[in-house]
Amino acid sequence: MPVRRRIAQLLLAAGVLSAMTAPPAAHAADVREPPVDGRYAPLRVATYNIHAGAGYDQVFDIQRTAQAIRALDADVIGLQEVDVHWGERSEWRDLARELARSLGMRIYFAPIYSLDPPAPGAPRREYGVAMLSRFSILSTTNHEITRLSTQDPNPVPAPAPGFGEAVVRAHGVNVHVYATHLDYRTDPAVRRAQVADTRRIMAEDCDRRGRCPRQVLVGDFNAEPEAAELAPLWERLTDAAPRDGGLTYPAKDPLKRIDYVTVSDGIRVRDAAVAGTLASDHRPLVADLLVRRGS
Repeated sequence: MPVRRRIAQLLLAAGVLSAMTAPPAAHAADVREPPVDGRYAPLRVATYNIHAGAGYDQVFDIQRTAQAIRALDADVIGLQEVDVHWGERSEWRDLARELARSLGMRIYFAPIYSLDPPAPGAPRREYGVAMLSRFSILSTTNHEITRLSTQDPNPVPAPAPGFGEAVVRAHGVNVHVYATHLDYRTDPAVRRAQVADTRRIMAEDCDRRGRCPRQVLVGDFNAEPEAAELAPLWERLTDAAPRDGGLTYPAKDPLKRIDYVTVSDGIRVRDAAVAGTLASDHRPLVADLLVRRGS
């Protein structure tokens, strides 16, 4: 069966699963064709803005979120808008840890904001991005990029954390996965600075001879592919764009694609598609990749 038909069937199932609480999708080994040859390792990567666990209906339901993620059957998932003891909207719960436990995956959480708790002895209020992984996570870094704070009444662009990097060991290959959430404002100035920061940070993982590791950048970029501020990314990265355009936002009757899986040299894109779930105000994007082994 062609790869595209396989992934289309899986993602159609994802939309149904999120609405009907059916059993989880089949394991990846059951739905993927083997790699073209032994030089490549298969890797399924997804990105999902989970809207702090609230669906398109604005109802908080973290189990519905977990069900939508499970249906993607991805090896690594970058998440945005993740609350960790943040507030009443997510019942003061640790969404990162709960999702990892529910899905049986490893988790890395990279806070954008880490604020004092509402009462002495309570956990800190945190909000940021996260990565779920079926594979071992060898190392993690919470990088700073330019941000315009939503917690400051008079913000100015300044470095702040929340650009997460995790090195995962996938089928014997180290892959550097980065999760990001770019500025949402109409003015692209902050996103332009964030793209420059992103390029710089990813280049720091390369050696003096310009040899870079396998790199995957995922996230909510809050801009469409043709946006001028994103153009520098496409000089080094390949956009795993679904052939049908892959619109991701808003979740119901989406009008644009602002959620991305992008890859560096050494990684081939086999296919990509968007799942039709309403478990968030965004739809998740999932891509089947082939990661080249060796140097």
